[in-house]
Amino acid sequence: MADWRLAGFIENRELGRGAQGRVVLAQHMESRTPVAIKYLAQSSPQAIEGLRTEAQMLGRLTSPYVARLYQFVASEHGAAIVMEAINGTSLKEVLNRHGALSPEAALTVLKGSLLGLAAAHDLGVVHRDYKPANVMVQGDGLSKLVDFGVAVLAGQGSFAGTPAYMAPEQWRGEAATPATDVYAATCVFVECVTGRRPYAGVEQVALMNKHLTAQVDVQEVPEPLRPLVLQGMAKSPWQRPAGAAAFVAELESAAIAAYGIGWEQRGVRALAAAAVALAALFPLSALMVTPGATTAGAGAGGAAGAGGGAGTGAAGATAGKGFLATAGGKGVLGVAGAAVIATTAGVVLYATAENAPPPPPVAIVNVASENQRITSPSVLVQNAQYVTVRGLRDPALERRINLVLRAPLDRLIEIGRASAGQNAAGCAGRPTQVSTVAQTGLRGPRLLSVRYQLRSDWCQQADGSPGGEVVNVDLRTGRRLTATDIFLPGTLTSAGVSKLQARVAQRVGQGRVWSQCSPDGQFTKADFFSVTSDSDNPAMRTAPPRLSAFFASSEFQLAWLHPGSDGCGDLTFGGSYAEVRDVLQPGIASLLPTAPSPTRS
Repeated sequence: MADWRLAGFIENRELGRGAQGRVVLAQHMESRTPVAIKYLAQSSPQAIEGLRTEAQMLGRLTSPYVARLYQFVASEHGAAIVMEAINGTSLKEVLNRHGALSPEAALTVLKGSLLGLAAAHDLGVVHRDYKPANVMVQGDGLSKLVDFGVAVLAGQGSFAGTPAYMAPEQWRGEAATPATDVYAATCVFVECVTGRRPYAGVEQVALMNKHLTAQVDVQEVPEPLRPLVLQGMAKSPWQRPAGAAAFVAELESAAIAAYGIGWEQRGVRALAAAAVALAALFPLSALMVTPGATTAGAGAGGAAGAGGGAGTGAAGATAGKGFLATAGGKGVLGVAGAAVIATTAGVVLYATAENAPPPPPVAIVNVASENQRITSPSVLVQNAQYVTVRGLRDPALERRINLVLRAPLDRLIEIGRASAGQNAAGCAGRPTQVSTVAQTGLRGPRLLSVRYQLRSDWCQQADGSPGGEVVNVDLRTGRRLTATDIFLPGTLTSAGVSKLQARVAQRVGQGRVWSQCSPDGQFTKADFFSVTSDSDNPAMRTAPPRLSAFFASSEFQLAWLHPGSDGCGDLTFGGSYAEVRDVLQPGIASLLPTAPSPTRS
C-alpha cells in the first residue's frame, strides 16, 4: 500500500522507516511550523486503540524537558502522531562522537532528563526505556526526553526496555515504578561520565545476572559522585530514590558539594559545544527554520511539533522503534477552547486545549443500600450496603468492577438462602435477615479498597456472625487483588508473616484482645488465603481469607474477619504505610500515600 499522508502538512523528507511505519520531517501548511510525524502503518484495531489511549494519557505532559506531542489521528489507513521538532541530536550520537563527557556536562544531562521523568512520574507514568537514544541534546545545551513507546502506568510491568539500562525488576518482569526510571537514568549517567555502559562487554544472560546481582563498578566515576551512582543503581527499588524528583535533590546536593554553584552553567556550555559539533545532523538545518515559532487556532495545529522523531531519525533510529513498534505513542493538538472529539470522513481526531489537558477517568465511589425480600426460601435483605463506581468512561470495565464490589453481599445472600432452606422447619416461617456494612479506604485513582462486615440473624436464631470480607480492586482492569498480588513473595512465609505482624498493632475498642483470641498470638501464612471446608451450606464451603490487607485512608490495616460468636471475628491491626512499604509489591506500594491523609472537616 502506498504511504498515506496527513492533510494540512507539507512533508520535507523521510527520517526513518521500518516494518511498522515511517517518520517524516514536515511543516504545518498554514503556519510553516516544523513538526515530525510518525506514521503507524495499517494495523489491528487493538493496536490503534492502544495508541489512542496512550495518546490521551501522555498528551498531558507539558514539561519543557519532554518533547511535546500534539496530535493523534486514526483512520482506515492506520494512525499517526504529530510531535514537536527538536533541533538537536541524540545523546547517543554525542557519546559516539565525543566519548565521556565532563562530570558537569554529565550531571546536566542527568538533571534535565530527571526533570522530564519527574513530570511523567507526577502523572503516574513510568518511561521504562530511558537510554541515550531517547535523550535529545539541543544546540543550546539543554536536553529533552523523548519516545514513551513502552511507557506504562506505575504498577504495570512486563519484560520491556533496553537490556543495557534495565532495572532488576524489569528483568524479572515485575511491576515498574518511578524508581525503575531512576535506575536507567543512573546507568546512562555512568556511561556519560566514564564513556562505557555499566556491565559492558558481556552477552545477554551474563548482562541480566549482573543487573540482578552485581554491584556496579564505580572506580572510574569521580569519587564525589560515587554515592549517587550506588544509590541510583541499588538492586532493590526501595533502596533507590522514590522517583526522579527525589533523585534531582540528591544530584544537586552532590554536584554543588563537588563542583560549586556554577556547575550547571559549565555543564550547559560543554553540552552545547558537543552538540553544535554535530550540527549537520540537526533535522531542521536543511529547512533553515527555528522551532517554536507557532500560531494557535482551532484545528490549525499551530503548536504542533514532533519530539524525538525528528532528532532520533537523524541519529539513525527507524520508525520500527518506540512508538511505532509498540503502538504506544502520545499526542495532543493545541486548539482554542474546550477538549473535543471530532469524527470526520472516517478520521478520528482527539484534541484538547493546550492549557486544559483532559483529566484522566476518575472513579466516583458511592455506597448504595439495598432492601429486598426473597421468597422460597425466605430471606430479608435489610439496609445492606455495597460499594459502586461510575465515571470511568468504560461501561464494560465499570460492570466488572461493580460485580467484584457487590460479591460479598451476593455471597451473604446465598449463605442466607441456603441456611433458610436447610432450617425451614426451625425457622417456622421467619425470614433469615442479612445485612452488610461497607467501609471504604483508598479510592483511586487506581486502587479501591473496601471492608465489609457481614451480618445475619439466622432467622432469629443467632449463632454467630458470618464474618467479613475485604475487597481490593484494580480500577484499571477490574480484577480483584489477592494476597499474592499485594505482598512480596517473601512476606507470605512464616518468617515474613511474623515480620509483618511486628509492624502492626491491634486497634483498641474492637471485640476482644488478640491474646484472648489466639493461643500463641501469632498470625499464620494460611490466614491470608481462602478457606475451604465441608460445610453443609454450599455457599460456605469456600470462605474468604481470615486476614486481609485493607488500605485505609490514613494507615495500612490488617483486617481479621472470621465467622463466630466469640467476639474475635472483627478485629483490626494497623500501622503506618511507611512501616510496610518494603513488604508490599512495588506496584502496590507506588499507589500508597506518602503521608497520612488529612482529617476530613
